[in-house]
Amino acid sequence: MPQQVKDEEKWDSVKKYKITKMLNDLSKISGHGTELVTVYIPPRRPIFDIISQLRNEAGTATNIKSDLTRTHVQDALSKTIEQLKLYKETPDNGLVIFCGAIPTGKGIGTEKVELFTISPPKPVQINLYRCDDHFWIDHIKEMLKDDKVIGIIAIDTQETGLGILTGDRWQTIETLTSGVAGKHRQGGQSARRFERLRDNELNEYYHRVADYAQKIFIDQFTVKGLIVGGPGPTKDNFVKEEYLDYRLQNNIISILDTSYTGDEGVREIIDKVNEQGIMSEFRLMEEKKLVKKFMSEVHSGRGLGIYGLNEVVDKLKSGITDLIVVTDDIELVKLEAICKKCNNSIEKIIDKEHLIETKQNIISKPCPNCSSMDYMIKEKDFIDYLEELSVLSGNRLEIISSKTEEGNQIQSLGKIGALLRFKPIN
Repeated sequence: MPQQVKDEEKWDSVKKYKITKMLNDLSKISGHGTELVTVYIPPRRPIFDIISQLRNEAGTATNIKSDLTRTHVQDALSKTIEQLKLYKETPDNGLVIFCGAIPTGKGIGTEKVELFTISPPKPVQINLYRCDDHFWIDHIKEMLKDDKVIGIIAIDTQETGLGILTGDRWQTIETLTSGVAGKHRQGGQSARRFERLRDNELNEYYHRVADYAQKIFIDQFTVKGLIVGGPGPTKDNFVKEEYLDYRLQNNIISILDTSYTGDEGVREIIDKVNEQGIMSEFRLMEEKKLVKKFMSEVHSGRGLGIYGLNEVVDKLKSGITDLIVVTDDIELVKLEAICKKCNNSIEKIIDKEHLIETKQNIISKPCPNCSSMDYMIKEKDFIDYLEELSVLSGNRLEIISSKTEEGNQIQSLGKIGALLRFKPIN
């Protein structure tokens, strides 16, 4: 069956995980020749135009000298054309199709023609057909990147941190120290002369911060907005005096009071952005809220926050979970062995690295019910399994980035946790 991410599905963490996983798998595939087909179809491009183009390519493929490569290319094109016939018109954001002979074992002759379709999160910008020894995935990978980048400045008279928030991550890019003297003069300087020298130092410092802000937020990252924070009036003076480039000055989203500057100030601003709901559409903000709520329940002692693979799956099956959080680096497979004679089922959730070993161990032993050795083996990605159970129980499933602080917290609890609707009665 073709693997497809439907256009009408909400663009959420599960869908992004699935596409990312699919692309990672496709990136590892190499054809024996130029036999892997990639098709990018932009919005409003008539489907019949693409079908006509692929039919022409199928005709050209008859000139391929290698019998195996020619057969694989023709089969891939035929399968792609049949898939396109299922569409009356191109989806709103266009369509991306990968099709080719995928090795199912070692050596030539084990290939099986498989097709993968993606309705991307943003409009496809290119019209592309390629038949190569690899799939062309770079364009769709770029489309998965969150292009909303927010700049962050945490400033006071002694130190400034400049950072960015984008998608599911944040980082401090630069930390500057001012060199500005404190408010109390030293030696025999007059108050007026001291203040004048200090004002000059502050002015130079602010200009230096503004120069770095332009290099980082305009030249390097092209931010969509700017948040300025810091203790006391420094941040307000910096903004009021308009030291920043006008493109940044006119794009300030919020000015926040913080206790810290520098790297800690950037971190504090991220937390305040989360608390106040600023930029709530950013995935990092949503993950912070989810994990904070989950960890709060875990430590509350009320019994509504649980973690660990077996515990979570058991409660999900019973229908009492409200939210599942799982990190995107969880490498598990749900394996089911069904006896063909008596339908007895053996289910296991295992690490992918132990998949072959576990399958061999199961099929080498007779069925405990009827002693038959004839099994049907089914494999399912663990996230797909969780999604399937979540749909049945009305549970919310969220994939958390393993590269964030929040992801690290979930990782320390076995990479999976859940919030319950109510505490089960033992």
